[in-house]
Amino acid sequence: MRSVCVFCGASMGTTAYQDAARRTGQAIAGRGLRLVFGGGRVGLMGVVADAALAAGGEVIGVIPDSLAELEIAHEGVTELLVVGSMHERKQRMHEHSDAFIALPGGFGTLDEMFETLTWRQLGYHGKPIGWLDVDGYYEALFAMMDRAVADGLLGAESRALCLRAQEPAALLDLCREAVGRSAES
Repeated sequence: MRSVCVFCGASMGTTAYQDAARRTGQAIAGRGLRLVFGGGRVGLMGVVADAALAAGGEVIGVIPDSLAELEIAHEGVTELLVVGSMHERKQRMHEHSDAFIALPGGFGTLDEMFETLTWRQLGYHGKPIGWLDVDGYYEALFAMMDRAVADGLLGAESRALCLRAQEPAALLDLCREAVGRSAES
């Protein structure tokens, strides 16, 4: 595993979410991994990118030209890719990443994670997908997924694709282990 994509919001959220974003950026850089993110300087996106940069990490931002002004494109990253659409953003982030992590976020974060999960479920990639469950933010989502399995709407093998931890280092460990299992298969 060489690079990790972090999906997160352009909003700050709570202090706990900001702290988790900071620790995530530090953990990624501290392991010598490259951070791939949505390219914005604002919100949790800016926090995770700034933390990785401050820790000496390589950071690639991917932002659609239509959002470059709204999300205030982060000009201080190692590489900033300005693309034509949200679809191209997700595709480019995927191409540059070996694993995916969601910090707390809104519709955009959920959209990015669920598209990545769908691609994995369909066999388009075998990259690990993890959720950083800060203060139980994703508890209800995981309960819904468990309900979908119980109701026969989601296979247990698909549900098992969703890694989950409360600390960034633990989630990165789970992703690395998943990459190792994929390599053994």
